[in-house]
Formats: sequence, structure tokens, C-alpha cells
Amino acid sequence: MNASSGTLYLVSTPIGNLEDITLRALRVLKEVDLIAAEDTRQTRRLLTHYKIHTPLTSYFEGNQQMKGDKLVERLEAGEAIALVSDAGTPIISDPGYPLLRRCIDAEIPIVPIPGASAVVTAASISGLPLHNFVFEGFLSPKSGKRKRQLGVLADEERTVILFESPHRLRRFLEDVLEVIGERDIVVTRELTKRFEEVFRGNVSEALEKFRDTEPRGEFTILIAGTRRKYDNT
Repeated sequence: MNASSGTLYLVSTPIGNLEDITLRALRVLKEVDLIAAEDTRQTRRLLTHYKIHTPLTSYFEGNQQMKGDKLVERLEAGEAIALVSDAGTPIISDPGYPLLRRCIDAEIPIVPIPGASAVVTAASISGLPLHNFVFEGFLSPKSGKRKRQLGVLADEERTVILFESPHRLRRFLEDVLEVIGERDIVVTRELTKRFEEVFRGNVSEALEKFRDTEPRGEFTILIAGTRRKYDNT
């Protein structure tokens, strides 16, 4: 399908390695009238690498109401717009959701351009059961609320996938140990990038590792579910 007017394209972009983008995504980014990006600096790096000169505008949590109005107006006027996340697949734990809902309500055509996702990438190499899983995104930055959220997940039988920032990682792991207890855990960092790292162990071992090593980069974390579902006893 060629990029057509009056359409919102949800374009997945690399989570690290710039080669992890589809040919279709590159074509759409070249053909649309405008690219709306959560982080224009990150997206400009991608566009420069592939010699794409499509106009770029910012769309992030701080301006999503005002900018969303303008984007919908342009879509209704017949323009084609690509929405891209900071990295990975749009709408997943990023500010694109309100724009998506507005386009659905306005009956503006929406076309997904699939590609990289930190959730699926981390899950695929985790070694934890994936016949089903639950994605929780970022938990609260406040310890009290985060502990309550972890309390809800404590009896979850599915593998739990979460995002966490480097400056909160240690406190997050401490809360996991306190609320959920010892559990198999996989901590992935900087997936597909030069310093990609995958840690597999239990929560105490993860805490020990990241107490000795200053956490840096983007983290996707998988916590094993309760074993009741897999036990035959």
C-alpha cells in the first residue's frame, strides 16, 4: 500500500540498532507529509541515516493536547502522517494513545507498520514461559504505590514484563524482593545496541549485580509467574 492522504501510520522504529527497520517503514517515512515523533532528536538520527527528508514535528506527553489538535486537523484535511515512538512500536507505553483514540473517533484511517518492540525482543530471549504473559509497562515511580502494584502481581501465574528506568532500578528490585519474594527474573539492558546485556537469575542476584554496577540504559524486565500453574502436584 502506498502512503495515501488522510491516513495515520503507526510506524515501528528500531529500539537500538538502526538496521532493525523494515523496508515498508522506510518507504512510508519517505512518502508521508509529516512525521510526528516523541523524541525528534532520536528520530532525526534515524532519518539522517537513511537520507529521509520528510518534515518532522514533536509529539510528546507535554504537548499532546495542543499538538494532537493540529495533527487531527491536518489528517482531516487529507494529509498522511506517520507517528513514531522514541523507539520501538508506537502506542506501547508512549504518549501516542490519545492521538490514536481521536483518529478512531474521527474515523480517520489508521495503518500499522509493524516492526521492533522491546517487549517481544526481551521476551524472546528470556527463557521464561511465554505461552502467555502480561505486560505492565512502567510501574509507579513512588515506592508505596509501586509496592501496591507489585502486590497485585504477586499471585500472577503468567510471566510479567515491565519497563524500568536506570535510576529507579535498584529500588524497584528491592521492592520486588520485599513484596513478591525470591523469583526467577530476567533483566535486559540496551537491547540490540552495542552494550546489550541480558541477566538471568533470581531477584537477590539481580540486586547484587546492580549494586556493584551502576545501572545505565533502557531496561526491560521479566519476572517469572507463580509456579502453581506449571506444577503437576
